[in-house]
Amino acid sequence: MLWPFSQFRKPRQAPRGTIEAIYGMIVTQAREPIFYRDLAVSDTVNGRFDLLLLHLWLLLRRLRTVAKGPELSQALFDRFCEDMDDNLREMGIGDQVVPKRMQAFGEAFYGRTKAYDGALEEGGEALALAICKNILNGAHIAQAQRLAAYARAVEAALGHAGEATLLDASFVFPSPIREEMTP
Repeated sequence: MLWPFSQFRKPRQAPRGTIEAIYGMIVTQAREPIFYRDLAVSDTVNGRFDLLLLHLWLLLRRLRTVAKGPELSQALFDRFCEDMDDNLREMGIGDQVVPKRMQAFGEAFYGRTKAYDGALEEGGEALALAICKNILNGAHIAQAQRLAAYARAVEAALGHAGEATLLDASFVFPSPIREEMTP
């Protein structure tokens, strides 16, 4: 007789293994040494955070067009928040401060996604300028242009990936080394 209460059940979440696989791919890509060595991203907690956000944004942007995208997007965002919370605690941030930092992470995420979405819609150099401001601290415009070209290549690669490829974590991020990514 529980069937009338099925409306109160939580919606089915994406499988945890899939979320871990996709989130692991995002983290691995964001840690590629070329970003720090050749593209002027600061190899600091903030620099790594900004690249993680860039890759997460690109994937979430693509998932907007997939039937099960909202479910997977929410699960990925939740995993991102868990990861940030865990990292803060590992760095020794106290329980009183963690919620404030998590709020700052959320504001950074939403601010950057809004800036990057707007920049893609605007076209031209807008994405490079947004990346320059948010990731490269307002410096290194040539590297920002390369990062923008890379972001567009990721967007294109994810756009060509089929729904099943996205949902089962079998897509591949393009290499940030490709020649056509130079401004």
